[in-house]
Amino acid sequence: MESLAIGRRLPDGSSILTAIGFVLLVNIVGAAPSAVASPDTPWFRALEKPWFYPPTIAFPVVWTLLFVLLGIALWLVWRSDADGRRLALGAFAAQMAFNVAWTPAFFALEAPLVALGIIVALWALVVGTILAFCRVDRRAAALLVPYLAWVTFATVLNLEIWRLNA
Repeated sequence: MESLAIGRRLPDGSSILTAIGFVLLVNIVGAAPSAVASPDTPWFRALEKPWFYPPTIAFPVVWTLLFVLLGIALWLVWRSDADGRRLALGAFAAQMAFNVAWTPAFFALEAPLVALGIIVALWALVVGTILAFCRVDRRAAALLVPYLAWVTFATVLNLEIWRLNA
């Protein structure tokens, strides 16, 4: 049986509970801005949206799935003893701060251009986080790739909303 897990530790029950805790924490932090600001405002409803704007239900579903992946990735890095772990955790915290800042900038401040600056910085920070995670645990880095794809899409969406309504 040990030959199946060469070089990898199988998680025990306590470790799995910790992983669930990381997933819950990332989801709570990620969802927190929605308590302050949301797209359910007359200002946002009145904005012209690009033709590729997804159905409203897509956003909470996609973000929840992405935050689950981020929580697992964070847990993998946190439990590692590899060099670069602290840098990777710091990179994750930095990108998460920008992720959390975007919603109030866009919806509460009603400032798509400010939000665009934040999401462009977020995109760069996500790339940096993926690179930092890759040095610690390649699986963790791979789990962030869908997040980068979504942030890329969200950046284009933010740009188009700003352009259409400037």
